[in-house]
Amino acid sequence: MTKAISPLLPIVYSGEVTAAKARNAPIVALESTIITHGMPYPGNLEMARSVEAIIRQQGAVPATIAVLDGVLHIGLETAQIEALAKYKGAMKLSRADIAFALAERHTGATTVAATMIAAARAGISVFATGGIGGVHRGAEETFDISADLEELARTAVIVVSAGPKAILDIPKTLEVLETRGVPVVTYDSEDFPAFWSRSSGLSSPLTLPSPAAIANFQRMREQLGLDGGMLIANPVPLADEIPREEMEIYIGRALANAEREEVTGKNVTPFLLDNLFHLTNGRSLKTNIALVENNARLAAEIAVAMNG
Repeated sequence: MTKAISPLLPIVYSGEVTAAKARNAPIVALESTIITHGMPYPGNLEMARSVEAIIRQQGAVPATIAVLDGVLHIGLETAQIEALAKYKGAMKLSRADIAFALAERHTGATTVAATMIAAARAGISVFATGGIGGVHRGAEETFDISADLEELARTAVIVVSAGPKAILDIPKTLEVLETRGVPVVTYDSEDFPAFWSRSSGLSSPLTLPSPAAIANFQRMREQLGLDGGMLIANPVPLADEIPREEMEIYIGRALANAEREEVTGKNVTPFLLDNLFHLTNGRSLKTNIALVENNARLAAEIAVAMNG
């Protein structure tokens, strides 16, 4: 474990990440809210270990990011991942509150936005997650729009996901990304995915067939001096998907439950995911794990291609 030189920013790199940076090896950032807020123990720990192992198998180094007792960790040691998987009450950190957690010495898990900020600060350009946040259904009344979209517009990190979470308004999410100039690329498919489902019913804005092509696209953006990140939408494997028509029925029921119980703000997504787990008899979680692993594999391949 190595501390950064900065006297102001409390940041620590894991031993594995420190060694990777020293030899200029490809690194893939990983968020930590999927560990603390995405699924219960011990499934969350098993998933975290599996995702890191997949990245290593592809020739890259995983860097799970979290704030532990007011210190920003870029990469977690084995014992730290185990402790985080069991930890109750971790903050869910985004752009608005990651500095607060550091200043006040809290423990918190990083969302897509906060992970992008930390990855960019650490010089990591590729990040694997499950699904990004976006424009919530009914946002024309609630104004509930994820900070992930703004972060994609301003922070130069490639984000590999299975698309926006299907509980969101996907057409409006794509409109916001287009307005903010964020490239949206579906990997090896003309259909834009919807998290648990391989197709959202929408055509993908852009399509590329290989990690090398994605890396080349990013290099061209850098040559042009274009700011911001890139969203790579990676459809869940066919064997693991829940078809969109079926999933929409479950999502409708979960949204009705959230409205009835007046769930708002950061609590909406965890509430809906928990509802969907029960409505699908656990299938949604199984698919979630499969797509995260699939995204980690692609992200590692892109990081290796970017490093070549």
